[in-house]
Amino acid sequence: MYTHNLDPVLLDFGFLVIRWYSLAYIFGILIGWWLGKRIILKRFQNPNFKFDIKEFDNLITYIIISILLGGRIGYVLFYNFGYYLSNPLNIIKIWEGGMSFHGALVGVILGTYWFSIKKNIPTFLLLDIISFVAPIGIFFGRVANFINGELVGKTTDVFWGVIFPSIDNNIRHPSQLYEAFFEGLVLFIIMNSILFRSNYKTGTCSYMFLIFYGIFRTFSEFFREPDLQVGYLFNQISMGMMLSFLMILAGIIIFLKKDDIK
Repeated sequence: MYTHNLDPVLLDFGFLVIRWYSLAYIFGILIGWWLGKRIILKRFQNPNFKFDIKEFDNLITYIIISILLGGRIGYVLFYNFGYYLSNPLNIIKIWEGGMSFHGALVGVILGTYWFSIKKNIPTFLLLDIISFVAPIGIFFGRVANFINGELVGKTTDVFWGVIFPSIDNNIRHPSQLYEAFFEGLVLFIIMNSILFRSNYKTGTCSYMFLIFYGIFRTFSEFFREPDLQVGYLFNQISMGMMLSFLMILAGIIIFLKKDDIK
């Protein structure tokens, strides 16, 4: 058993506060950016298609904006619509917390689609690269959730359980670390095994990411407390489960339509 005593703040200069959660976003994006460019050069360059690596640099700006807007709008719509309907000005207060992975996912897909149309680049080629590197950011984000002592797990008696004093004195599953392991590390290994196959087909990483993330997130939700303001839908399904089911469904649909992907 471990009693959580980690400080969400790494450095506090008074006028500037550096939080682990902010660093998770920064390092996730920077490492994903660097690795994405290497993957383009090693995997997606061929005599019939030359990808201008500078365009991926331009895409990063779209992705950052899409993550912030999609993540925030998703949280407002999926997790706390009633509160923000009564307090609309608080929607812009991102620094107070409240981001949705599924909202960010939708934002990134829409932002990438818009960028691909403008630049005449195959949409699924870009989404494949993003899907490949996304588990890195997810891993850092879930570890930061654990450091923050948020999104805690359900009560348990397992020996690796954690007490989060800011919540209560119950022993809980470290569900954030389960998610970091499955949605981050394991999913990244799966993406590697898929992308570097000799017969790789464009779009495969995209739909496999949707399917496997959805499965892993649904599994993790069994150990995670539902959001207090939402609770369970139909007394047993969390919002995260429902949204993850839609991810799996979307992935299956793309798989069935894979022959139409260019």
